[in-house]
Amino acid sequence: MIVSVDKLVIFICAFIQCLNLSVASHATQFVTYGSVLKILNTDYNVRLHSHDVKYGTGSGQQSITGTELKEDINSHWTILNLTSASYQRGQPVKCGDTIRLQHLSTKKNLHSHHFQSPLSGNQEISCYGEDGVGDSGDNWKVICSDDVWNRSNSVKFQHIDTDAYLSVSGRTFGRPINGQMEIVGVTNSYKSTEWKAAEGIFVHPSQQPLKKHDEL
Repeated sequence: MIVSVDKLVIFICAFIQCLNLSVASHATQFVTYGSVLKILNTDYNVRLHSHDVKYGTGSGQQSITGTELKEDINSHWTILNLTSASYQRGQPVKCGDTIRLQHLSTKKNLHSHHFQSPLSGNQEISCYGEDGVGDSGDNWKVICSDDVWNRSNSVKFQHIDTDAYLSVSGRTFGRPINGQMEIVGVTNSYKSTEWKAAEGIFVHPSQQPLKKHDEL
């Protein structure tokens, strides 16, 4: 059978387009540096959250809570790289990487230290720094079972300075953050320490602008 040049060109273009779509679809499976997303605790179904409300005890720093509200704009976090100076924006976060989670609204970093949390007496989790500049207490190790942080799988965040794991105590606050859950650091890596990427804007290396894949 003889195939015309025009039909051959159409076939090749269609094949390339399908290949590009396949690569793009594969890329969207991963959490990448520069992305802005919400992070969901799989045990309590709450999203990691912060706001301009300070703890009344402990460090007195900006508080961290867990909220059930999917639409709350104060649950957005930017993924920042600390592992390699040569990383590219949009590069997948590797398991074992050291990252910072910067709160989008207040520009402070997810932080921990040896203060007691206000409700359960576990390790306090707070927000610290200015415009992403903080200290070593802002550094977290991504623990997962694959080579990279897959959006469909859960991960753990281990605090570099204290070895504590980011967790939810299950206790809730009263005013002014009524009903929001206490976020803590724990030594037991199996105690409500599983987190998944939820809604967000995910950046990929071949794209200069942010590419939106889910509702913010």
